[in-house]
Amino acid sequence: MGGVTQFIKELRDGDERAADRLLSAVYDELRRLAAGKLARERPGQTLQATALVHEAYLRLLGAEAGHWENSVHFFAAAAEAMRRILVDSARRKGRVKHGGGLHKRELDEADAIVMPDSIDLIALDEALEKLARRDKAKADLVILRYFAGLSVEQAGRVLGISRATADRHWTFARTWLYNEISKGDDPA
Repeated sequence: MGGVTQFIKELRDGDERAADRLLSAVYDELRRLAAGKLARERPGQTLQATALVHEAYLRLLGAEAGHWENSVHFFAAAAEAMRRILVDSARRKGRVKHGGGLHKRELDEADAIVMPDSIDLIALDEALEKLARRDKAKADLVILRYFAGLSVEQAGRVLGISRATADRHWTFARTWLYNEISKGDDPA
């Protein structure tokens, strides 16, 4: 990933071709991250990994182009961009004019509705926003772990905290988010 850091520096220095070289260097990894995120989505997701990568990359080249220090920061920014895109997509689909509140069912399954056990991105996003107001470092750790696919150790390095602190933050954040998201569940 050293080449990625070099391409970021070239992009920051104004080399217009560096964006193309950067995309070539990171495309496969971004596509792998995007496919992993989409695999956790509810059934019926229409966004494809390639489209998610391209949209995230375009957002990255917009306002933030070249503000990354190295490849780890770039992938963290890419994960945040993918998170925003997925949450925006989930919100858009939740609107009434886009069929919000309605559940897609196959005709032969009309009598049996099975709710997916995948995570609700809107609920996760709202809980992450609350956690960020309470403790931004813990929310950032979750974003790096969940959306960038970084290990606890890698995320700790990005945040400038020790592995032990990152482990404690991760344990706390997972528990806190689980409890926060579960509050909205109907106990029946």
